[in-house]
Amino acid sequence: MIHLTKFLIPSLLAAFVVSSCQQPTEDDQIQSADKGLELLKDAETKPMNVVFILSDDHRYDFMGFTGKVPFLKTPHMDKMARQGTHIQNAFVTTSLCSPSRASILTGQLSHRHQVIDNQSAVPDTSVFFPQYLQKAGYETSFFGKWHMGEHHANPRRGFDHWVSFKGQGVYYNPVLNVDGKEEVYEDSTYITDLLTSKAIKWLENRKKDKPFFMYLSHKGVHSEFAPARRHKNVYEGEPLQYPPTMSPENAGAKGYNYEDLPEWVKKQRYSWHGVDYMYHGAVTFDEFYQRYTETLLSVDESIGQVLEYLEQNGLLENTLVFYMGDNGFSFGEHGLIDKRHAYEESMRVPLLVYGGNNVLKKDSVGQLIQNIDIAPTILSLAGLDKPVNMDGQSFLPLLKGENTAWRDRIYYEYFWERPFPQTPTVHAVRTDKYKYIRYYGIWDINELYDLENDPMEMNNLIRSQEHQAVAKALRDDLFTWLKETGGMQIPLKEDRGARFDHGYQKTY
Repeated sequence: MIHLTKFLIPSLLAAFVVSSCQQPTEDDQIQSADKGLELLKDAETKPMNVVFILSDDHRYDFMGFTGKVPFLKTPHMDKMARQGTHIQNAFVTTSLCSPSRASILTGQLSHRHQVIDNQSAVPDTSVFFPQYLQKAGYETSFFGKWHMGEHHANPRRGFDHWVSFKGQGVYYNPVLNVDGKEEVYEDSTYITDLLTSKAIKWLENRKKDKPFFMYLSHKGVHSEFAPARRHKNVYEGEPLQYPPTMSPENAGAKGYNYEDLPEWVKKQRYSWHGVDYMYHGAVTFDEFYQRYTETLLSVDESIGQVLEYLEQNGLLENTLVFYMGDNGFSFGEHGLIDKRHAYEESMRVPLLVYGGNNVLKKDSVGQLIQNIDIAPTILSLAGLDKPVNMDGQSFLPLLKGENTAWRDRIYYEYFWERPFPQTPTVHAVRTDKYKYIRYYGIWDINELYDLENDPMEMNNLIRSQEHQAVAKALRDDLFTWLKETGGMQIPLKEDRGARFDHGYQKTY
């Protein structure tokens, strides 16, 4: 059974129609999205302050407390998990920067908000959840990476204070857009530190009589990784643990069913996103791994600085802090690096919640949470109902330890990108027990994994006769979801520039 709201797609689209003669105001956009959004009528509901910290390309298990990387130290993430709530099964609906960030802001699936790659801009008709917070009396701010197909850093809707940069930005000596004005930084200014200092300064100078929402959106740890100078080479020489699916030589002896790995995955080993030709041979795997873990340290320090400010100023009692990654990242699993695919290390992300006095009743939450759930959850902390155009749902009841009905599966989608054609269009459905992955437009094998008995996805069961009924049921369920949510259309994007991919560079 699919536990999702059924959407009346035609009527929603009609609500977003923009007259060719007149652009809608922000009020028009919000009313079009949901004419009935109001503050809850509970007189005891006090709007909570919210800090949402987002990192880039941080996979779910690369935190000190998980033990995945023995030498990695993340004391502030560990503190959030130990004293707050760790969402153990957090996922994105699309494992790519722009689609994921758009889903966080809109509460919508990628095929709904149409930011399906890193070149697609957010539609002018999209409504971001901070716009609702503004209407509810919040002071709002944004610091860091916006991306989402825009090649400028201008202020966006929903934020009273704005600090951002163009595209992916740079780690050192950035150029920021601060409320519409350009600021140029030199002298080896490091982006993570700069954004953190500006965020804390805003907290100090905010309007103290209003609830606040702060969105701190880091560039770290996006490739190509560059740690802060104080962190360079701190993990040099540390032994790495290579995943058992990294090499075909592990087939058989370690239970790795390499024969039924899709051909596109095998071929991608020698590509920009493969372990045998990483970034066109520009870096070795060990160097890549080391730089990633070192770059992550400044993000952890940023979290610590924000938490320290909130604690020292008595704000944690009525402030909830979220930390999340925008998508996962592979380090050798199935011979891959990067994200985009539907394997666990790509679609699964860290999600920690901290503070809020007595709000958090659970040390950990095991239910399946997605990035589309962030917007309705934060709105509920403000005493606001979920807008009808959002696909996610608030997981605040789960944080409070309440016995509430919740989804028993999640869905994933990724649309083929011309700049990185190694990965095909992907659709997947994941339950606590199984994951079914379907590829579109290529002659290749699909995948089925028993996650309970095979958490590293080593043995594709798609040929198993005893699992055919499972595979068929999940495939049928996937298409039911696509039909119910208006996802049966695959967007087509125009080719731009010469090809970049290995083997076909500089051709058209």
